[in-house]
Order: sequence, then structure tokens, then C-alpha cells
Amino acid sequence: MDWDSARIFLGIYRAGTLRGAAALLQVDQATAGRRLNGMEQALGARLFLRTPTGYVPTPAGELAFAAAERMEHAADQLQRQMQGIDDRLCGVVRLAATDTMGKHFLMVAMQRLHAVHPDIRVVLSTSTQVSNLTRREADLAVRTIRPSSPDLISRHLTRREVGLYAAKNYLKLRGEPQPDTALAGHDLVIYQRSISPSQGVALCGEAVGNARVAMEVNSGLMMIEAVRAGLGIGELPTHMADSDPLLARIWPQRAEAYDVWLVLHGDLNRTARVRAVADAIVEVCSEM
Repeated sequence: MDWDSARIFLGIYRAGTLRGAAALLQVDQATAGRRLNGMEQALGARLFLRTPTGYVPTPAGELAFAAAERMEHAADQLQRQMQGIDDRLCGVVRLAATDTMGKHFLMVAMQRLHAVHPDIRVVLSTSTQVSNLTRREADLAVRTIRPSSPDLISRHLTRREVGLYAAKNYLKLRGEPQPDTALAGHDLVIYQRSISPSQGVALCGEAVGNARVAMEVNSGLMMIEAVRAGLGIGELPTHMADSDPLLARIWPQRAEAYDVWLVLHGDLNRTARVRAVADAIVEVCSEM
């Protein structure tokens, strides 16, 4: 089984469609279809059932997935190890973070990095989803969760707080909520359940069962914008919200702390360009 075909097979398995796999792997859809057909012919087995809603793996496909995933792990490990002995201060470094972290301090770090090492090209992906560093979805990540994998190296960057905020105009119209009333009579802006299930239960330790959810978002910047627009009360990072003239803080004593970590794979720890990006991030965080 050749790796190029196995890579296409994994993309189809994960995306569920040829179109999704082609987009994921940056190949055209016809190529993905040809690769899959060639792999099925080489193995003498049907790997997917073609259904109106997508590609469903057969029992043979499930077995092939386990083998192809092992090939992927080996290929990724080889690439990481080769990168790990690269001492050139040029090339691509993939960085994953949330959009609020990107805006608050990563842009300053990348500005300094570019001034010193202009041949390093950073590919920044902002999302609330955790990137898989072992699968090389990113080389570096800035996270609020410390990883447990022994393959990953983590460094504590800083400790921050979140608090409850609302637009000043919202509070003029609706008044400030009373503590221990489960935010009765108020509207909320919360993260979508897939991102933060706990926000549907409590915000900064206050139950929310008596409140009405006005909006669910999937990004930190959209959370801030929705609260600024007066759509409801939300849980926001204090270092960003305290300086916003449109926002007012509710119950400062209810703040909750969280940690920020810089994470990279151990195989990339000695790659010069990855270290340069990491050092720039650490330097800027230490000043804030």
C-alpha cells in the first residue's frame, strides 16, 4: 500500500466525502477519487460504501484505517525528526492559537520575529479547537489546557482571569443582575456547547439557569463583539475587557483564573526556526 494513496484514504475516512478530503489535502477531487479506486484495486477490497450522504467505511475500510494511521504516524515522526536537526532560520512554522491570543500578544511577537528573521514564514491558524501537534496540524500551539501527552513539551506563559461583563448600554436598560439568582431576567452570550459545555451551566461560578441565551459563538473575538453590542452578559478575559470603554464589569469578586501554555512536539524542540518563534512568544508574554 503506497503512502500517497493511504494519505488520500485517510482524508476520505475523516472527511466523509471526496470533496471534503480534497479540500483537506489540497488536491483536486478527481485525483482523490482515482487514488481511492487504485487503492481498492490493489488491495482487492471495497473500502467505502458510496451513499447519498457520503462515504461510509466497510469492515475492510476500518481495518485499512488502522494500518494507514500507523503509516501516517511513522511519516509524521520521520518529518518531525528531520526538522529537529534543521538549524536554518528560514522556512515555514505553523502556529495555532485562539483569535483573542492572536490579537492580544501574538501579533506583537510575530512583528519582532519578522524584524530579526524575515525569512521565517509563520502560518497562523486561529481556532478554539485544539490542534493535533502529533499529526502535524501545527508545529507550535498556544493553549489554555496543558497537554498530557509525553511527546509534547509545554511551557507556562502566563496566568490570566475571566470575569463577567456587559455593555454599559445593556446595563442602563436592564440593570445589573443580582448575585445568586442564576442571572434571572438577563440575556447571555456563551460559547457553543462543542467548545465550552460548562458555559451552559454557569459563568464565573454563577448558575445561569434563570437566564436566556441570546447568542452562541465559536470565537473569542465574536464573544467580545456580541457583548459590546449589548446582546447580553458574557464571560470575557479581564486583560482585554477592562480597557474597553463600552464594557462594564459585573461582580469583580467572581473572577476565575486560567493558565496559558506554549506547546510544541519534542521532535521539533531543536529546530532553529521553531525555537525562534517560540522564543519571540515567550519574550512578549514575559513583558505583559
